[in-house]
Amino acid sequence: MSPPRPHFLVLTYPLQGHIAPALRLARRLLAVAPDALVTFSTTEAAHRRLFPAMPEEVVDGPNAAAGGRLEFHPFSDGTEGRYGGGSDDAAEFSAYVASFHAAGPRSVGELLDALASRRGRPPVTRVVYTLMLPWAAGVARARDIPSALFWIQPAVVLAVYHRYFHGHAGAVAELSRRGDPSLAVELPGLPPLPVGDLPTFLTESTDPGHYFHPIFITFRDLFDALDEETPKATILVNSCQELEVLGALAAVGQHDVLTVGPVLPTGDDETSIFKPDDGAKYMEWLDTKPASSVVYVSFGSLATMGREQLDELLLGLEESRRPYLLVVRKDNKQALLAEAEAVMGERLKSGIAVEWCDQARVLSHAAVGCFVTHCGWNSVAESVASGVPMVGVPKVSEQSMNAWLFERQWRTGARARVDEGGVMRAAELIRCLEEVMGDGPAAAEARRMAEVWKRVVAEAMGSRGSSYCNLLAFVDGTTRSST
Repeated sequence: MSPPRPHFLVLTYPLQGHIAPALRLARRLLAVAPDALVTFSTTEAAHRRLFPAMPEEVVDGPNAAAGGRLEFHPFSDGTEGRYGGGSDDAAEFSAYVASFHAAGPRSVGELLDALASRRGRPPVTRVVYTLMLPWAAGVARARDIPSALFWIQPAVVLAVYHRYFHGHAGAVAELSRRGDPSLAVELPGLPPLPVGDLPTFLTESTDPGHYFHPIFITFRDLFDALDEETPKATILVNSCQELEVLGALAAVGQHDVLTVGPVLPTGDDETSIFKPDDGAKYMEWLDTKPASSVVYVSFGSLATMGREQLDELLLGLEESRRPYLLVVRKDNKQALLAEAEAVMGERLKSGIAVEWCDQARVLSHAAVGCFVTHCGWNSVAESVASGVPMVGVPKVSEQSMNAWLFERQWRTGARARVDEGGVMRAAELIRCLEEVMGDGPAAAEARRMAEVWKRVVAEAMGSRGSSYCNLLAFVDGTTRSST
C-alpha cells in the first residue's frame, strides 16, 4: 500500500516577522515534495490583511494557490478580528495573548478535524508551528498527528533559550542585575556571550510588570511543551548549519534539530500584511545609482521610530553624502509629530522614502551597498543571502544576538551605539557607514566576507546543500511516520 500523500498544516502567530518565514517554508515544502499539500493558517485578522481583495465569504474558505497544493484557512484568536497583534497598552496586549492562547487551541483543533473530514483531500499528516504557539504540539498530539516547531531565529538563540529554561536562569538573572552589558554569560556548549546581547525576553521581561512578560511566559511554556514530546521534539531552524556558532546545534541535543534555511522569498508570490509602494519607482531610482553606493534603511515591521531618531537618521544620511532608500511605515508616520512628514520631505536631498518595499528585491539590487537594520532575523538572513554588509541598530528580542553574529562571527557589518535614550546619533551612523562602505580595510573586509557568506547560503539552500537535504529528510520522515 502506498503511503498517504503528505499534508502539512503550517501555523503562525499574526505578525509579519512570523508570517513571512512560515509562508516561505510552506512554499519550500511544496518545492521539495512535489506531491505534498500545505495548508497555511494564521489568525482571521492577519488573514484578511494578507488577502484584502477577497470578499468576506471567501476569506474563511479554501483559498488555493500553487496549483491547488497550497490553501489558506484562518483560525480564531478569540477577538473576532478586533485586535491583530500589536498595541502600546500593556493590559490590552496581555489580554490579547491570553485570548490567543485560549481560543487558538480550540480553533486549530476544529480546523484539523474539518480538514480530516473532507473528501478527496488527505488529512493533515504533520503540523508545523512557529514561536508563540506552545499549545500547537498538544493539539496535534491529541489527534495522533506528529508536529514540528519552526524556530524562526538562528540556532544559537534557540540554544540560549534552551539553556536558560534548563538550569541557567539564575546565572543570567545574576549577571543582568549587575548592570554591565559586557559581562560574559557562560552557557554549556556555547562561547561566552555578553549578557547585554542575550534575548531581552530573558533579561528584561521576567518581571511580571514588564510589557513583554506574556512573551516570556509563552517561551517558558513552549520549552515545557518541547520537553513533553516523545521520543523527542522535532525543531526546524530557519538557518543553515554553516552560519551557526560552533556548538549551538549540539547544545540542543535532546531534541531533533534540523537547519532548513534561511528560507527566502521565491519571487513575485511573496505575501505581506504590509502593501509596498509602487515598486517600479524605487527600483527605477536604484537603477540610476552606481554599484554598491546606496544605503538601504528599514527597521522592520514592528519597530516605531520617534521624531528624535528620525531627525538624527536623516541628518546622518544626508551628511554621509551617499544616496539612500529609507522605509518609514505609514503607521510610523502617524505616530510621529504632525509636521514630521512635511519636514522629512524637505530634508530628503540625497535619497527617497517609501512606506514599505519589496526588501528582497532591494537587497539583491547591485546599487545597494549597505543595509541599516533593526537586526530582525528575516532582515539579517536576507541581507546575508544578498551579500550586503549591515549596520545594526538592535532593540528587542534576539536582535542583539543577530547583530553579535554578523559583527563578531561573520564579520559582515558594524553595530551602531545608541545613547541613554536609545537614539542612534547622526555621527554614529556616519561612523558605521564609513566602516562598512568606506575605503578602509574594515570596509573591504566586510564586503569580502559578505560575498563569502552569500555563497555559503546559496550552497546550503541548493539541491545538494545542507538545508535542502535536511528539509528533504524531514519530508521523508513525515511520509514514513504516516504509514
